[in-house]
Amino acid sequence: MAIPEGLTTTPFAPRYADRVDEWIDIYGNAVPLAISDPAEEYLAIRTAVGASEYSMLYKWHVEGEAAVAAVDAVFSRSVKGLGAGRIAYGVVVDADGMMLDDVTVAVLAPDHVVVTGGNPATQQSLTAHAPAGTTVTERRDESAVLTLQGPRSRDVLQRLTHVDVSNAAFPYYTFLRDALIAGIPAQVSRLGFTAELGYEIQVPREQALALWDAVFEAGADLGIRAFGAIALLTCRTEAGMIMGELEYDHTVTPFECRMGWALDFDKGPFQGRDALLAKKDSATGRVVSVVVDAAPEAAEGARLELDGRDIGYVTMALPSPALDGATLGLARVHRDAVKSGTALTAVAADGSKADATVRPTPVYDPERARVRA
Repeated sequence: MAIPEGLTTTPFAPRYADRVDEWIDIYGNAVPLAISDPAEEYLAIRTAVGASEYSMLYKWHVEGEAAVAAVDAVFSRSVKGLGAGRIAYGVVVDADGMMLDDVTVAVLAPDHVVVTGGNPATQQSLTAHAPAGTTVTERRDESAVLTLQGPRSRDVLQRLTHVDVSNAAFPYYTFLRDALIAGIPAQVSRLGFTAELGYEIQVPREQALALWDAVFEAGADLGIRAFGAIALLTCRTEAGMIMGELEYDHTVTPFECRMGWALDFDKGPFQGRDALLAKKDSATGRVVSVVVDAAPEAAEGARLELDGRDIGYVTMALPSPALDGATLGLARVHRDAVKSGTALTAVAADGSKADATVRPTPVYDPERARVRA
């Protein structure tokens, strides 16, 4: 199917567009729901290696003498305390402590910090805290990002570079700024959204197709497969990873969307810090995993009841291969319903009802061991 009018074509699209039947809008970019069979794409991520377009996220480059201080004034974790080559994951909130974005931060140099996220309001906050001489520019269009996810992703990456990418040399949540990947200058970050070992390879946009071809040649005998949004969203739901406008929006604090751990109140002032301290003990809800005895299309968006009382709703629901095909959802619920094993009733849009049960989050690899392997 042709890419919908008004959406941007991503850098790698020429390699898979003719196989796509349906596209979705991610930050103005056309992203495939699937490239082949979503079940096979999911299986590649979980057992071999999957590759996917990841160029859609905003990349705000904060540059100037006060770059670190400007990001520190907005980001919930310490930027000044980031070690060389480290990546920090955290949140940006408004002055009232309400969620704006979940982002990653990488310090490329003392005068150059990159914040990657999904809400343009983050750029507004960064700009508001950047003094004269420090600039904030969004530059995602300059690069292409290919993510490799799965237990064989390191094998594929190592075949393409002389840099040591072993677990000891290249641990979780670190990055390599100047690596040659298939002879192409690249920044490689070790992270992902699937609960599997994974990497993101960022190259100049004009080198996108050369990177794609090299990656698929290197991974051909390892079962590499291109994957789309369905496989990614299935993995992230099993992993309990949050998304903006689903598990959080501007009506909740980090405490209510499983991000309270990312608030470093000892780092000093940051936007929303005082408001968050005041709200720390008053969070009324939380994001949980739920298994619903209904089809995913009925479960998604369903209201949840506890003893006849409305206590939340399902944000996304999918059949979970990790649970033998059971319908798994993430849900925003009142704190009365956060305990694992809590029995709920899901009420679909058409009024039909189904049993639902709160499960521990995440349902897949609860120790997060695979991403650190």
